[in-house]
Amino acid sequence: MGKVKKGVTLDHISKIYQDPKTGKDFYAVKDTSLVIEPGSFVTLLGPSGCGKTTTLRMIAGFESPDEGEIYIGDEAINELTPNKRDTAMVFQSYALLPHYNVFDNVAYGLKLRKVPKEEIKKRVLGMLKLVGLEGMEGRMTNQLSGGQQQRVALARALVIEPSVLLFDEPLSNLDAKLRVTMRTEIRRIQQEVGITAIYVTHDQSEAMALSDKIIIMEKGVVAQMGTPQEIYYHPTSEFVADFIGEANFLRGELVSKDGNYVTLNIEGNKVKVPAIPNMENGKTYTVVLRPEAAALADQGGLPCRVVLSCFMGSYQNYHVMVGNTLVKLEEAAFELAPGETSDGIQYEYTVTQADVDAGSIYNKVTVTGTDPKKSPVSDEAEVTVTTVEKKASITVTKNASTNNGVEVGDTVTYTVVVTNAGNVTLSGIAVSDTLVELEEAAF
Repeated sequence: MGKVKKGVTLDHISKIYQDPKTGKDFYAVKDTSLVIEPGSFVTLLGPSGCGKTTTLRMIAGFESPDEGEIYIGDEAINELTPNKRDTAMVFQSYALLPHYNVFDNVAYGLKLRKVPKEEIKKRVLGMLKLVGLEGMEGRMTNQLSGGQQQRVALARALVIEPSVLLFDEPLSNLDAKLRVTMRTEIRRIQQEVGITAIYVTHDQSEAMALSDKIIIMEKGVVAQMGTPQEIYYHPTSEFVADFIGEANFLRGELVSKDGNYVTLNIEGNKVKVPAIPNMENGKTYTVVLRPEAAALADQGGLPCRVVLSCFMGSYQNYHVMVGNTLVKLEEAAFELAPGETSDGIQYEYTVTQADVDAGSIYNKVTVTGTDPKKSPVSDEAEVTVTTVEKKASITVTKNASTNNGVEVGDTVTYTVVVTNAGNVTLSGIAVSDTLVELEEAAF
């Protein structure tokens, strides 16, 4: 866009409404301070009534804060009307003009700003290309799908070249599969344009997929702000842990300390967990257990009884009882049993010097049985799958090379054959000329 990127600062802002039933004042947003970096994508996330939409509307100028100040860059904007602010909004309802075609809908803001016709044409056609609607400028909006209408709304907001782009639950009217497609497009376009974006949603998966930072709101205040990883793995409260993703809560009394670990008595079983500051013997603490962070085994830390098992495609879902506490678990459903192969699927990786130094030919497997610092990796190598700590046999076939070993820069392909007694979960990047979307466990 050629503009200087601007961030958004909220300095102790509050919004007070009056309850129509009681006549008493209440805070919809209370004493909120935030700094949103230029060019970042930040999501306001929380349940209904938490204040996220009110906060967005105050930034847009549709509501005025009763306390505090809002800045875009270094400019205070409390006194500016919405059309004077350097922002643009993408609404939940799209708010397209039904009697205008696609071109005129996108051009609407430029015409109000009296931009020359040739400049309007150039910017509108360029923006339609960016959002994937090239060649559709003559269509009426009722001839478009929901996803295409959303792209028109996005193009109309971007074409006026705002410093800050605001989204008010823009994907809530789309079906589940189209929401996934559109959130990917929104993120791609935001990164390509480099604009500061503030997005409101109650959908956790949208927030995790889109955001550089997530702001969790509860009852008008900020409960936590951080990266998706920080929010998911290091929640600061039980509310945040429960709101983001699936979470199990196990409560136990602290019975002993041992350096960086403590032992809790959970449902009559002693369980060792990482310590946090200022823990005291005899007090009860809550352990947050994500479903993918534990697995069923013949023996382990917590005895349990399986009460439900459901196949969910990419994973198996279990409900188990730990004493009187229900715990939900997820385990990868695709496994190779002893003697099975990966059905001929080959996986590809380009060898780097770091791999040779570390003895690794793929970022999830480590070579054993040879010293790669002294000799090249052999064409067939026994490996340990470090992510699951189980052994498998991998046949490595190198591309054209001047010797019999695998060297830096070679591309190796391999299939997996399980040779030990336990199961091994297959993981890798399949060789293909087709773009595919992959999911890997992040834990």
